[in-house]
Amino acid sequence: MDRQAPKKLKVSKKWTPSPLTLILLGLIAWLWFRPPADVSEENRPAPPWQVTLPDGRLLTSDSLKGKVVLVNFWATWCPYCRKEKPVIDDFWHDTRDRGFEVVSISIDDSPEKIASWMQDKGYAFMAAPTNASVAAAFGNVTSVPTSFIVDVEGRIRHKIAGQVHYPRLEKLVAPLLAEAKQP
Repeated sequence: MDRQAPKKLKVSKKWTPSPLTLILLGLIAWLWFRPPADVSEENRPAPPWQVTLPDGRLLTSDSLKGKVVLVNFWATWCPYCRKEKPVIDDFWHDTRDRGFEVVSISIDDSPEKIASWMQDKGYAFMAAPTNASVAAAFGNVTSVPTSFIVDVEGRIRHKIAGQVHYPRLEKLVAPLLAEAKQP
């Protein structure tokens, strides 16, 4: 029996993770739940685009001029999209009175599914399905979430390939809102 006791000790030591293993597991978990996003400076004009909102209203890029707009590409099945929506909603509520707007473009859902999902989650910002004019303006976005920040003149200023976070939105949008208020 004395010989079995050391074997148990060896087995338990064998399964005890090293500090390096714990750090790597923590890093993997952090990346899994908060993946990095690639933010690029675009500063290019966007061709005119339009979407039909689920309630049948037509929304055009011209009607958004004078506002800073987050055009967010997403899908209802995307876990990172689901995770960023409350952040987008909070930021929109905090800044919409200063000229910020959100247009959430679903890459593959029907207008009915979009309306139902938005209503179920309690989001009031605009959402619509993609179309050819959106693809022409922003490119054929197939990786979600992907977002574009459009300035008051209709220029695409930033592209965010990945999940948005409140501090990131603040960093990218606040200067554009400040520019818009200057004469």
